[in-house]
Amino acid sequence: MFVSKNLEVNEKGHLTIAGNDAVSLAREYGTPVYVMDEELIRENCRKFSESFASYYDGNGMTLYASKAFSCKEIYRIVDQEGMGADVVSLGELYTALSAGFPAEKIYFHGNNKSREELEYALSHDIGCIVVDNLEELGQLDLLAGQMGKRPGIMFRIKPGIDAHTHDFIRTGQIDSKFGLALETGEAMTVLKRASAMEHLYLKGVHCHIGSQIFDLEPFKAAAEVMLRLIAQLKEETGIEVEQLNLGGGFGIKYTLEDQPVSYEKYMKEVSVTVNEVVRELGLNRPFILIEPGRSIVGPAGTTLYTVGAVKEIPGIRTYVSVDGGMTDNPRYALYQAKYDMALANKAGEEKNTVVTVAGKCCESGDLLGESIPLQRAEAGDVLAVFATGAYNYSMASRYNRTPVPPVVMVKDGESRLIVKRETLEDLTRNDL
Repeated sequence: MFVSKNLEVNEKGHLTIAGNDAVSLAREYGTPVYVMDEELIRENCRKFSESFASYYDGNGMTLYASKAFSCKEIYRIVDQEGMGADVVSLGELYTALSAGFPAEKIYFHGNNKSREELEYALSHDIGCIVVDNLEELGQLDLLAGQMGKRPGIMFRIKPGIDAHTHDFIRTGQIDSKFGLALETGEAMTVLKRASAMEHLYLKGVHCHIGSQIFDLEPFKAAAEVMLRLIAQLKEETGIEVEQLNLGGGFGIKYTLEDQPVSYEKYMKEVSVTVNEVVRELGLNRPFILIEPGRSIVGPAGTTLYTVGAVKEIPGIRTYVSVDGGMTDNPRYALYQAKYDMALANKAGEEKNTVVTVAGKCCESGDLLGESIPLQRAEAGDVLAVFATGAYNYSMASRYNRTPVPPVVMVKDGESRLIVKRETLEDLTRNDL
């Protein structure tokens, strides 16, 4: 049993990914290699998009959260699926536009946008700039006036909800580097100021309460808080903003023990809260936006490695070393993220050992997992780590001057390269 439905075992006993033999993929493209399932990505996109039709009468849009995985091909795919994009840096914005992504469907986030980033966004007439703070607001208004622009903006608001402790007290999240606080009156003060600025158009408000969330109640509570803010702004200024961005953070299955809420159930239950509160407050239902990233690409990714040394320390542990590690997946080193794994060339066999999977970096903390159930490993085996489509390639580093692995897209038994493997020449390209 695997964490994703696109994974199976063929007649050779090999792991298959969307009909592709994982061992053959490792031979063809080398290892480490990120493998992404195109059809599963598209299916996840459609689940969110179809839910807008079902629960919001089509009055909303899914924004792909680029930070999960950004390259030209993913922007082409989400554009084809009718989605918008959330970007958080000049690099993500440039990549999206380079792929031909519609500028009007791009929302630009970030807590410390530079003048260069704001000028670039304004010059390309992107759809919305999500303003984080008063300093950014003033700079943006000045630049927009100088450039003869009037961009749409929304504000990131801290709704006071801590999704991970289930503490829904409204002061729960005031200590964050992101956004404007409700409790202090800061958010309302800045919203009022922005509404009077002639070079900016206040489109709406935004919130984001966390990541890898399995509980529905925090999302529903955040939606209610944000709608009450919209109602207060309308009452005090006469302005009713037209968009509400509820952010992302939907959990995925990394291990067999994880039990995430289905995307459809999330959309349905949050829509009930939105519709009830809108009726209670006498508001027009705003255009609803959400920002899934991990939940679109995470389950679609598998990373393949080649096993090298297997080192057994009697009575202590067995280390299985692979040809990658924290440079292509830093999540375990950073916060002990858990993954399911299997030997792709022995996928049909029983997992009869418990091991620590180690990377090849010169760093004691370079591990991909501890206490991992695995088939008995030996040099030359192909290790598959599942659900690595999000925050692996995008967080990859060149520590120890390690080239970043390639990304391969698979579909219906076919594969294609979408990001080339870095070369040694690439590593020294900018050296003087």
